[in-house]
Formats: sequence, structure tokens, C-alpha cells
Amino acid sequence: MYSSRSRSLPPHTRMPLLHLSLPPHRLLLVGRRRRRRLPLLLPPAPRHSLVCVRAAAASVEVDVAAGEACGLPFPSECAPHHRELAAAAAAVERACRLCVDVKKSLLSCETKIFEKNDQTLVTVADFGVQALISLELQRSFPSIPLVAEEDSASLRSSNTNDNSSNVLVESISSAVADNVSNTGSPLTHDDVLRAIDKGGKDAASFDSNRATYWVLDPIDGTQGFSKVDDTLYVVGLALVVNGKVVAGVMGCPNWANDNIANRKDDSISSRYDRGILMIAHVGCGTWTRRLSNEFGQFTKAQTTWNRCFVDSCSVVHKALYCLSDNQTWNMIPLSLVFNSTTDESKPRDENELLTSYVFSGSLCKYLTVAYGRASVFVLKARTKSLKSWDHTVGVICVQEAGGQITDWRGEPLDLEADLTGRRDIYPYGGILITNGVLHSNLLELIKANHS
Repeated sequence: MYSSRSRSLPPHTRMPLLHLSLPPHRLLLVGRRRRRRLPLLLPPAPRHSLVCVRAAAASVEVDVAAGEACGLPFPSECAPHHRELAAAAAAVERACRLCVDVKKSLLSCETKIFEKNDQTLVTVADFGVQALISLELQRSFPSIPLVAEEDSASLRSSNTNDNSSNVLVESISSAVADNVSNTGSPLTHDDVLRAIDKGGKDAASFDSNRATYWVLDPIDGTQGFSKVDDTLYVVGLALVVNGKVVAGVMGCPNWANDNIANRKDDSISSRYDRGILMIAHVGCGTWTRRLSNEFGQFTKAQTTWNRCFVDSCSVVHKALYCLSDNQTWNMIPLSLVFNSTTDESKPRDENELLTSYVFSGSLCKYLTVAYGRASVFVLKARTKSLKSWDHTVGVICVQEAGGQITDWRGEPLDLEADLTGRRDIYPYGGILITNGVLHSNLLELIKANHS
């Protein structure tokens, strides 16, 4: 049932030992009235292992809508936020399906893309994902507020003179209705706009007290999403409790799975072997599996989860470095010590580092480091504040995979620095995301060369 691959890991990434015999229990989740029985999941396998979810003697009864979300690779006894993570994984997977559907028709209608007042690109999928995930989470967790990137103000004010705003809202509503779980009644345009605004800047006001809330980036890498190629983009959702990220999900529909990446296969048939869902829960590790071809498919017996870890590179000049799409190497303090190249085939000495700009959006880089395809992501903060949704879910996915995240002073990201909105973070200098092994060396180099 389990196949394992041995690997040397830091102690904090190891899973606790679990007993194979678990008592039957019932998990009650809000959803449709119709029920079905699902197998109880087995405990996690040894580190860096492949987990095949099989039927066990005990079973749990869940509502059908919630049943889609119960295929997690570790039992609820080990995960206090198991229920929230399960719902988040199901919602993100639906959102990825919405993205794929919208992207197929992206070039057929110019109203699918427009610029907001701050000149940032936004699409039907950005709004649709936020509305969809808001609706899904509100159904099961109505008391937990949502902090998200979009609000409906730009929709209500965009191009009202030529009626394109109504066309845009219609497109968004249609995309949401096609992918949302059963709501019991048809969604209206007002339902969708209100769902978007549940995550808007005026939806919730926090204070200095600790809080529980969701953080959503509906599409990280909208520039990449709007292209016709397979540039990466991510739907990212995290749960924050008392200032700490405790669970998170990233969905990346264009992610090339290992058999494609290793062969560099760009054939038409290989395009069907794309898409990844990454989940993380504090103390339970980071796990991935392929995106399902249809809703709820991952609850079936053949579902496979991979426990994933950061890479083990311990030599600074042999690592792969990710940079932000809009930043150049000479903006990074490491450029005062090392030259850089993007040519993977070029021989390099200890004075030159290999860099990559092929990943669109910050969360794509977090995902790449957590998965082990890159060792480092260095980001310079060009303004005093950064948006929390560009980083929050990435933090737990990298940390639970064995990596480390700090600002350029070596301090952890403070998610509560924005006392009222929880929308901004204020890292000193920038953010350093590494496989952990390289972190202290790189941090010292950055400190020594950052003015």
C-alpha cells in the first residue's frame, strides 16, 4: 500500500508515528442532504512516500458536497484543522476547473480581460474564483471572514457607458454557476457580487486581538493566465489562526507533472498530464496530487498523494534561484557577490548562480520551492508593504515541506502587522524563501550587501 523513498530530513519535517487501527467516527459537514459512505483514510506513510488511499474496515458518513473534500492523506486526529483544509481543497479544485473553462474561451471575448483603476490586469476568472470560493466557504464556515484581492467596485464602475459591465458580470455569474456545488436555488448576479465582496477590503475589520480568517489569492499570476501558452498560475487559499498559517491549498492547472518535466515533453498528448493540487497542514507536512478530471474524483480508491519536500541542495552556487517577473538580478543584494545566468546548459563556477524567470506570480515560486524544483526564491520589496495573499499560503506549504521563510533581516513574516485589514505585510527589505539548508548562508550574504 505504501512505497517509500528514503531521504535525510530535518527533524521538524518528520511525521509522528501513528497507529494503524483507528476508531470509527462520524464527521458531520454542511452540504447536500443526500449521503454516501466513504472509506476512512489510512495514516500517513513514512517520509517522502507515496500514499494510495484504499478502503479500510471503518468508514465515516459525510454529506455528498463535503464528501468531495475528505480525501486528505492524514487522519483528522492528527490535524486540528482537517475539516477546514478539506473544504478548502475541494473549493480550490472547483476554482481550478473554473479557470480552465474560462481560459479556453479567453480569446473569444474581449470582455474577459480588462484593467482595473490601478492598471492591474484582471479577468473573469479572478472574480469568478473569488465568488466561487467565497460561496463554498460561507456554506460550511459562515463565521470565518475572508481576506481576498478583489471586490466588485471595479465591476460596477467599468465601462458602464457601453454596457460591457453587464456582459462581464454575466460572464462571471455563468462561470460560477457552472462550477459551484449545489446551492439549492439559482445564483443571481447580486449573489455573485455579494460573494466577491465578502473578501473585499470593506468586508471585515480586525483589531489588535488574535483572529481566525481565510486569505485568498484568486489567481496569482494573472499575466500568465491571460497568455495562450502554459505559463503557470496559482489559486491560493490559506487559513490563519492567531497570527499563524495553519492550513493551505494551492492549485496550479498548468503544472507539468514529473514525467513531463523530466522528459521536457511538449507533445499534445502531454498537455493532458498537467495540473497539481498542493495542500499543507501544520505538523502534517506538504502533500500533492494531480488535479482531478472531474469533481469529487479524488475520493475514489485509486487516489494517490505524494508527500513532498524541498530539495537538498546545500551548495549556494549549485542551487536554482527564482526571481520575481518584474525584477532583475542587479536588484538583489546577491548580485554584488555573484553573477547570474539563465542558461541551464552553461558550465558555471562558484561565482555564478542559475536563475529562472519562467514562473509567473509569487505563489508559483513558493510552490516550486516546496515541490523541490527550485532551491531559493528571492524577492525585493519595492514598496514598504506587500499584499498578504501573495505569500500567506506559500508560507505553510514551504515550511511544512522543510523550507524556511524570513524577511531580509531574518524575521518571520508578521501577518498581523496590518491590524485592521490583515491585507498587508511589511517585510524588511524583501523576502527570502529557501530549502532551509541554504537559508543562513544566503541571509548573511543579503544582510552584508543590502543597503
